[in-house]
Amino acid sequence: MRHYYSIGELARLTGMSTRTIRFYSDSGLIPVAGRTAGGFRTYDVDGLARLKLVRTLRDLGVDLPTAQRVLASEVSVAEVARAHAEAIDAQMRTLRLRRAVLRVVARNGEVEMVHELARLSEEERQAILDDFFDEVFGGLDLDPAFDQRMRSVRVELPDDPTPEQLEAWIELANLVRDPDFRASIRRMSERHQELRAGGADLSGPDEEQTRVFTDTMRRVREALDAGIAPDSAQAAPIVAEVGEQWARATGVPVGPQLWRRMEEFGDPRAERYWVLLARINGWPPVPDTSAERAWLLTAGRAHTE
Repeated sequence: MRHYYSIGELARLTGMSTRTIRFYSDSGLIPVAGRTAGGFRTYDVDGLARLKLVRTLRDLGVDLPTAQRVLASEVSVAEVARAHAEAIDAQMRTLRLRRAVLRVVARNGEVEMVHELARLSEEERQAILDDFFDEVFGGLDLDPAFDQRMRSVRVELPDDPTPEQLEAWIELANLVRDPDFRASIRRMSERHQELRAGGADLSGPDEEQTRVFTDTMRRVREALDAGIAPDSAQAAPIVAEVGEQWARATGVPVGPQLWRRMEEFGDPRAERYWVLLARINGWPPVPDTSAERAWLLTAGRAHTE
């Protein structure tokens, strides 16, 4: 025997209010199957199933017109679910970006600049780097492979970056737009051009230079951890020890000339560039020795001039 449900029974079975069910019925979503002797509406199993589907779709955030299209078989539940999931994904990315922006703002208090940089497209972010390289490399006769390698690296900030990635991008954008940093990298590039023209080997540090660099950073880190100021008397023997190691590794005599050469290719911000880029792009972390480099350059100036 076919069973019929009153609005009150549908309300108990679905957890929906009688007012909502009556509204859906008036809208034609839940067809009336019959009437009681007193004229009250009744609904069948099909009506109950349709009501449960509408409730589920509405709970998932699907609007009523779309739910009507599903019930009318104009669109499938799978199609609606797919489109709605994609819309939610986009909304979640936007919300996560806003959350990251707000957390960064909470740390540094800068609203407009953070928001502006966070909203840039991938092409706009890359344009900032391209402009940087045009200024620091432009017109110089550099190793083509080196030039291409530097320019080919892209900023790949995710659509939903972590606060740390967003902070790294903001720091990187400010770094490459800093006139002093640009001037420093331009001087390094000009020196690179001079050495290349003179036939110098610019393929990179050899094994001995790599060993000396690692030992130097370890020694300087010990000085930093011990709280030794770079211009203090305690720093003098460290400078002398490092200078002798680098003189043997580079063939440049100990003295101002050696430290000037180290300064030419030792701007700590150049390394910071790669540290930030790795953080933004999700690469394996790049060791950050910028603090050690800064200490060493300051100590070198203080104790060799």
